[in-house]
Amino acid sequence: MAESAERPDNRAATFFDVDGTLVETTIAHYYAFFRRSRMPALLSRLWFAWYVAKCGYYMVLDKINRSRMNIVFYRSYRGLPAAETKTDSIGCYEAVMKPRRYAEAAQCVEQHRRAGRKIVLVTGSIDFIVAPLAEEIGADHVLAPVLVESDGAFTGELNGPPIGEEEKARQIRAFAARNGIDLSASFGYGDSIADLPMLEAVGHPAVVNPDKALGAVAAARGWPIHNWTVESRREDDGR
Repeated sequence: MAESAERPDNRAATFFDVDGTLVETTIAHYYAFFRRSRMPALLSRLWFAWYVAKCGYYMVLDKINRSRMNIVFYRSYRGLPAAETKTDSIGCYEAVMKPRRYAEAAQCVEQHRRAGRKIVLVTGSIDFIVAPLAEEIGADHVLAPVLVESDGAFTGELNGPPIGEEEKARQIRAFAARNGIDLSASFGYGDSIADLPMLEAVGHPAVVNPDKALGAVAAARGWPIHNWTVESRREDDGR
């Protein structure tokens, strides 16, 4: 798990990716929830079958360029009512995110907090979607993209570049500069090769259930590799 310190490490932070690192989810899970919650049961099933097929396209695009995939994917939000969707984020957290939280994540976060480090979520998921998780685990800051709104609805565009790959590293460097954070003393957790620039930006990187590419990098560089389990599965296994 996390390393402890004899005294508070006030100038350090711990940066956590969210999807795949703290929870076993993707941005596709959240969008499906928002869409299906507005549909009759039969239409919801038909739509979901079409959506699963379309996710194959997103998966291919993700392997080519995650940031580009995020831009394309978030256009799906065009026309959704902004206020209502934001209100539904609580239901999304309870139905989608909370059941898929990794059991070890809360303990890891708490160990870093006790060591005096700021807890920062760095994610490509939309700000209002991760807000309930951030509140639940007591995150100090969230670095997340924002959907543009017009006439009460989302336009499908982001208010800046998607937060992934090199942009994650840029975001945490900017955060560190604003808040007097020593990145060489800071920690980072990620699961995907897309998180590599962020992990390389901190002095103490670690990986969680890494994909093949990131796992190979972590093994070669001697980074800690954590294998975390979804809470409900631990309960089913009697752990």
